This record gives sequence, C-alpha cells and structure tokens, in this order.
Amino acid sequence: MTGQAPADAVVVYGITGDLAYKKLFPALLALVRRGKLNAPVIGVAKSPMNREQLIERARESVTAQGTMDEPAFGRLASLLQYVQGDHREAETFTRLHAMLGAARCPLHILAIPPSMFPTVIEHLSRSGSTTDARVFIEKPFGRDLASARALNATLLRRFPETSIFRVDHYLGKEAIQNIVYFRFANAFLEPIWNRHFIENVQITMAESFGLEGRGRFYEEVGVIRDVVQNHLLQIVTYLAMDPPAAASPDSIRDEQARVLRTVRPLTPDGIVLGQFEGYRDETGVSPTSTVPTFAAMRLFIDSWRWDGVPFFVRAGKALASSAVEVMVELRHPPNVAFGERHPCDGNHVRFRVSPTLEIAIGARAKQPGDEMVGRPMELSVVEAPAVGRMDAYERLIGDALDGEQALFARQDLVEAAWAIVDPVLAPSANVRAYPRGSWGPAEADALVHAVGGWRNPA
Repeated sequence: MTGQAPADAVVVYGITGDLAYKKLFPALLALVRRGKLNAPVIGVAKSPMNREQLIERARESVTAQGTMDEPAFGRLASLLQYVQGDHREAETFTRLHAMLGAARCPLHILAIPPSMFPTVIEHLSRSGSTTDARVFIEKPFGRDLASARALNATLLRRFPETSIFRVDHYLGKEAIQNIVYFRFANAFLEPIWNRHFIENVQITMAESFGLEGRGRFYEEVGVIRDVVQNHLLQIVTYLAMDPPAAASPDSIRDEQARVLRTVRPLTPDGIVLGQFEGYRDETGVSPTSTVPTFAAMRLFIDSWRWDGVPFFVRAGKALASSAVEVMVELRHPPNVAFGERHPCDGNHVRFRVSPTLEIAIGARAKQPGDEMVGRPMELSVVEAPAVGRMDAYERLIGDALDGEQALFARQDLVEAAWAIVDPVLAPSANVRAYPRGSWGPAEADALVHAVGGWRNPA
C-alpha cells in the first residue's frame, strides 16, 4: 500500500468518446460491483447532453460489452454527473471546480487526444483543481523523444511524479504480469536466463485485422508509435530485467529502466518496415501514404546478462493470425551423445499473451523405435478464461484510485523507450508492401536468418 488517501472523485474528460464507451464505463461498473468505487464520477465533454442522457449512454456501453449488472449499474448511475463544455474554455473548468465541491483528491482521467493534455492541465491548475489531485493519461506520451520530454515537463509543473499515472493498458493485463511472476517465482529459470544458455528471443504481436475505421488515427502514429515504443518494449523489459531488490513498485520500475538504458538505439539496417496491400484505400489514409503497418527489428542489450543475444521484435496489422507471443530459444546442447544434426526445434520457453494465456516449455524426447532419434515435444499449461478476472482498465483505474503506481509508466521509462526508436521514426520511402493474411514482407526474414527464421504463433 502507498499510504496515500483514496481518490474521492473521478473526472473523465472525453466521456462521450470511443475510449469511454468501449473501456471506461465497463471498468467503472466493475469497480462499483466490487465495492472499489463509491465516489462521484463527473463526465466532461463538449457534446450537448444532460445527466440522464449520460446515464443512458453508460447503459448502452455496458450492455454492448456484455457486462450489465442492474444492481451495480444503479449504484454507478447514482454517482454520474455531467459538465458540458469545451476543454479549451476556462469557464468549463470553473463549473467543474464547483461541482467537485468538497473533493480534495480527485482523479482526472484524460480520455482525450494527447494534443489537448497541456491545455486541460493548465486550465485545471488555474481553476485550483490540481492540488492533491492525480492525473491519468493515455498513451502515446508524445510523438518522439523531444515531445515526450516536453509533455513530461508540462505534467511535472503541475503534478508531482507520484500523482501522474501514465497508462499503458498492456501493463494491466494478467498475462503480461505473469511473465514477471513466472520468471522470479520459479527457481529453475534464473540459472539459464542469460547469454550462456539463451540463443535468441522473439516477440510477435500480430493482428489479423486492418484499421477498422481508424485510418486517420493510424496515419498519425504508425506501428512503431502505436505498439512498439510502449507495449513491446515493456515486454522486453520484463523478459530482460534483473530481479527487483524489493517488492515495491519503484524497485520493479528501476530494473525496467536499467534494461531500456542498455538497449542500443535502432538503426535503419536493424529494422524492416511494411505496409499491407490496400492500406492506402482505407478511409482517412493518404493515397501516397508511407506510414508503416508492420515493423520487424533486431535489438541488442549491452549488459552482462544479455551481451550478444538478439531480441527480435515484430508487430503488424492484416497478418496471418491475431496473437501475442514470446519465444525464448535456448542454445543447442553438444550433439556428441547421439550424433543427430542440430534440430530446428530445440529447447524453448514460450509465453502466449493472447488470445489465450499459455506458458510452455519445449524439449526433445526419444522417438519410439530402435534408434536414438529424438522429436520435439512441448509441455504447456493453458489457462481457461477465468470468471471474474479483472479487465486491464478495471485494474488500472482501481490502482490509480488507491495511488498505486506499479503498473504505470514512469517518466524515465517513457523517455528511455523513445530514445530507442527515435532514430527510425522519420518517414521512410523504404516501406515494403505485403499481402493481407501473410506474416509481413519477405525482407523481414533476413533479420532472423541466422537463427533459423521466425517462430510464427500457431
């Protein structure tokens, strides 16, 4: 526990938007159901509606997401209030301050475009609504290293670091947290989790779908800003970090920061960019766009533990399947005992993050028969969907209400991650087309040729 007082009000900016509809209303309902939320929830947006219309939108949201619970929804509805106004106008925040009343520790959730963060934060400060308050902001935290530093400077002028909750919802996922737990709660992994035993690490984040109407948004971000700089580099830190000195949030984040500071910045010869065929025909996309929808890269971590071990990371849209998976491949043992050629399928540890939660260990066993010849086998544990498991946003908002920061990105982590990708963010003419339903451009295979190719999620 942090020792901080729980938040006594929640303010959601952009409450009529897509994020609130798909994620925030269901999360707030779940928190009410569990008895974690009984403070006022004030929505702020420009849309002309009243409190009753806001309650109806919340009802539509949780019904569409399949999470309706009538008794809990009745309690949530009683907490909902609405301030209609423009985020650019000071008068909106004057009325909000009055509605907050006696609240002394509000949680401000900024479900709005990042370009509006500085404006809203400045208005909050001038209206007297930042003292002892917390701010909950969505990625992306800037567009590059320079803008990330500028955003952090804006935040820190009005809030201490302990009151800033930078949201990467991936950190709230059970499967991501399980990577850290599995590594450090089991004694058999640590002796082999280093350059002496690990040949390479592959991380794949594949989506079989395209833009789904988000063309204008995607033109602004591209795959590196959308998922590499945040989600995938967070997974790298959990795989590569040393054991934390204590169970405190900052001990874990200190180790993550040490990893990111030792990752070599990307260079053009270590990355392959692609764009799925038909991307330029999507609504909101320029007919001459070179924005990448696929990226594959080779990372190196200059540390004692990981010297010389390549981390191969790839992400893309319109690929062969939807899955997030980590494959940690171990070095082959000497082949003097049985005289077999080194097999393609050796020992490995595999983490499936989605759509199922799975942990597997790959080994070789003897084939039936007279000869000492082996075959690959895998010991795996697949977790069935758990009734009552917390959604990422439910967990993250609940932690922010309590002042718990373990699952949120710290300033130095954000800036260190941007420093890794910053050299390859500039628009490139070297973006290769790839067909929908494939595993990306063929040029990406050259990155992993030396280790036998990509290990595609089954």
